[in-house]
Amino acid sequence: MRLNAGILTKKLNETKSFYTKNLGFQIKFENEFYLLLKTPNERDTLSFLLPNHPTQQSFFHKPFLGEGMYLTIEVEDVDTFYAEIKNKGVEIKVDLRDEPWGERHFAIQDPNGIGIDIVRYTEPIDN
Repeated sequence: MRLNAGILTKKLNETKSFYTKNLGFQIKFENEFYLLLKTPNERDTLSFLLPNHPTQQSFFHKPFLGEGMYLTIEVEDVDTFYAEIKNKGVEIKVDLRDEPWGERHFAIQDPNGIGIDIVRYTEPIDN
């Protein structure tokens, strides 16, 4: 089983630019109303669909409203990735930090308002 999360947005161009330039995603498929991106290792995909498109069923018409969603991207070297993101001028929403439950992470936000947690899982900190 594979999962592809899909987001309905009017910001297809901004979204494509953000994910390809900042996160290294690649375009797997695109047309005038749909964008399918794959992760750099080509294991996972994320899609974006123009709202209210006449080719789509009404169930797929309402746009994402920019709240209540986040993605987690696991990386091997979160410190290097953090430095790269900062150098690209992407706004950091949660600064790089260690959490007691076992992750080192930081967070950014895409043009649609989706929070993106960039994480490296670590051993939990014993109390």
